[in-house]
Amino acid sequence: MNNIKIATKLKSHLDSLRPLSKEDELRIMQKFRLDWNYHSNHLEGNSLTYGETKALILFGITAQGKPLKDHFEISGHDEAVKWILDIIKQDRPLTENFIRELHKVILKEPYEVDAITPDGSPTKRRIKIGQYKSSPNHVKTKTGEIFRFATPEETPALMRDLIDWYRNETNKSNFNPILVASEFHYKFIRIHPFDDGNGRTARILMNFILLQYGFPPVIIKTDDKLSYFSVLRQADTGVLEPFIDYIGKNLIHSLEIMIKGAKGESIEEPDDIDKEISLLEQRLKSFSQPIEISKNKDSILEIFDNSIVPLTNKFIEKAEKFEQFYVKNEFHLFVNNGSKTVSKESALEVARKSINEDTNSVRPNFVYTAFNQKGFQESNYHSSIEFQFDYAKYRVMASKNQVLIEKLYSEQLTDEEIIKLVNTEIKRHKNQIEKLIEKLRK
Repeated sequence: MNNIKIATKLKSHLDSLRPLSKEDELRIMQKFRLDWNYHSNHLEGNSLTYGETKALILFGITAQGKPLKDHFEISGHDEAVKWILDIIKQDRPLTENFIRELHKVILKEPYEVDAITPDGSPTKRRIKIGQYKSSPNHVKTKTGEIFRFATPEETPALMRDLIDWYRNETNKSNFNPILVASEFHYKFIRIHPFDDGNGRTARILMNFILLQYGFPPVIIKTDDKLSYFSVLRQADTGVLEPFIDYIGKNLIHSLEIMIKGAKGESIEEPDDIDKEISLLEQRLKSFSQPIEISKNKDSILEIFDNSIVPLTNKFIEKAEKFEQFYVKNEFHLFVNNGSKTVSKESALEVARKSINEDTNSVRPNFVYTAFNQKGFQESNYHSSIEFQFDYAKYRVMASKNQVLIEKLYSEQLTDEEIIKLVNTEIKRHKNQIEKLIEKLRK
């Protein structure tokens, strides 16, 4: 079993780098904890993605449309992982009571599952926590054969034997934590002592043993599920070496990650960026929704007909009141800063024909030339309200490039918003004239 030898050498190298800095240790263990929670639960059929798992653990964000039970499985497993990490610091021995406590933490609370009676009828079975099974939990294999675990009557004695075996192994002079942790995992699975949660409990107990002796946890990845179950089936035939070597191979991977982390190097794996994107997607889902309508000719025309037209008409109505104060007045309706010299009445109709998917702005604009009151210095004024179209949103701007409103293409201006936008620009013009009056009075 060459992988056991390699893992043992890597452990010696890791020990030479200890103690790790607090920052590196936290960084490494968070990665292990997140990967461990996701993969161990996903192996058992949990539907949460890696991003959803991470969002739940780090931010308390639940995944929409996913079963509540799947969330309980993740949170319970995470509590169990944190629990054993704390227990290790207390140097607590591995006992039957310890295992039952661990099972309670993982499963959190009793629940019911679908089951079949001996005569083939559907029924419900209540899953108890922290108690050995009270009914058989044999499984049917792919070939249709029944694979039998320990009976409920056999389980207590077999669990006592397992703990006795573990104590004897740890007291041997040639004790190897990798070999014992791997075999403990298999022996536990072979008993299947609980109604549910045996796989998750077995992997946590294996890692508890490894962590006690300074090893990192083994993460059995969900995309390697077939290999994992294959070596377990080989162990069922009495050939245990492939399973132990398989655990050793996965332990090598964890050791390499931990050594990199101990050196202050990046511990990212090739698929970690995919996991981060998945997490980002989940975080966005928790408080936002994707933009369904983006910039195109139809969406701009919707804004034109339902927001620009009523705003322009209101703007013309108010802005015309200032024409009496100037020698010359012009109105233009710019589309992408281009306009045609047409009447106010036909400007909107002409502008609409110019709109396409490349339209970036529409701007109703008044130019007032030469203030016509005696005693005043000649003064000009430009007044406009501009709609700017980005890919995801549109903005309404004041004359001095001040953003007044920003909206999605699915959102039109309300009547109140139109009045407020027009009045803001009209008041700006009124204030400018009042400044001219104040300047003359001084």
